[in-house]
Amino acid sequence: MRIVDVREITQPIASPIRNAYIDFSKMTTSLVAIVTDVVRDGSRVVGYGFNSNGRYGQGGLIRERFAPRLLEAEAKSLINDAGDNLDPDRCWAAMMKNEKPGGHGERSVAVGTLDMAIWDATAKIAGKPLFRLLAERHGREADPKVFVYAAGGYYYPGKDDAQLRAEMRSYLDRGYRVVKMKIGGAPLAEDRRRIEAVLAEIGGDAQLAVDANGRFDLETAVAYAKAMRDYPLFWYEEAGDPLDYALQAALAEFYPGPMATGENLFSHQDARNLLRYGGMRPDRDWLQFDCALSYGLCEYQRTLAALKVAGWGWDRCIPHGGHQMSLNIAAGLGLGGNESYPDLFQPYGGFPDSVRVENSFITMPDLPGIGFEGKSDLIKVMRELAE
Repeated sequence: MRIVDVREITQPIASPIRNAYIDFSKMTTSLVAIVTDVVRDGSRVVGYGFNSNGRYGQGGLIRERFAPRLLEAEAKSLINDAGDNLDPDRCWAAMMKNEKPGGHGERSVAVGTLDMAIWDATAKIAGKPLFRLLAERHGREADPKVFVYAAGGYYYPGKDDAQLRAEMRSYLDRGYRVVKMKIGGAPLAEDRRRIEAVLAEIGGDAQLAVDANGRFDLETAVAYAKAMRDYPLFWYEEAGDPLDYALQAALAEFYPGPMATGENLFSHQDARNLLRYGGMRPDRDWLQFDCALSYGLCEYQRTLAALKVAGWGWDRCIPHGGHQMSLNIAAGLGLGGNESYPDLFQPYGGFPDSVRVENSFITMPDLPGIGFEGKSDLIKVMRELAE
């Protein structure tokens, strides 16, 4: 049993949308395929992965450093003790050979992309959905029902309040009961008007979360907190720079409602520091670490262990990214849910074709691996790379 090839292609997922910090007009993603010599149902097992949105494709790092290490490693060093499957942790260690601690940055995205494909292949070789494989390994009961919310509300050229309201209403019509919009890309007065327009549209049918994408300094973050603290918001997300733990801690003094952050932290050490110094409150706040941006599931399990030591429940995690990898982790390890992009970053976002949202929950299908084969537009692109 061995990995016989690692393939990568960098593809555009460009869009004219913008948040408070960046526009997505030149955004790319890396798609990878891990080809093994294992045969199931007459075909070689191939694991697929891609990097989460908001970070660019990592083709250079994947092709020049991390994929060669997998291919150059002795085959038996990458498989489990039983010799019947890949060992994702051993694969991860091979990829990280000769890498210094710290300096997470883009490296964590490259490794996370390959890690996703390795776990997909591992679960396929085992003949199980990844979420069930994870639950078994952790001695848990898998719950195929996963909470999801609809992320959108981006700034868009010419987009007015009526269009914003219509967008949010469309998410409710598709079964979502929590929706999210961007703030911080306009003056406070304009953002307040936009928030109030959405709240008027959704009424008591749903809750609204807002996301500043790390745009604010402390003064601005507090001004928004004071303006929004009487709104019935699901959360106030990433007000300041993700590594400004002092800002996050100070903000809690002015905003009693739920806050969320963590999508731009890329290691279990970063996550631990957030819990130590960021003033996050385990009774109401949410953690958004995204495995595809932070060295993958192997590292994410270390992050979850750090949460447990800090007294946090895993159900306070709702990962960023809107991809099926985090859906499997949520179902297998009991996370609080997952982000969803109903209309954006396709074909990478969303669910298998048969899955429907009901009252903001989806039910995971029993597809081997991560379940990419159940999403027709995505698996078409993946198979083109593998073949």
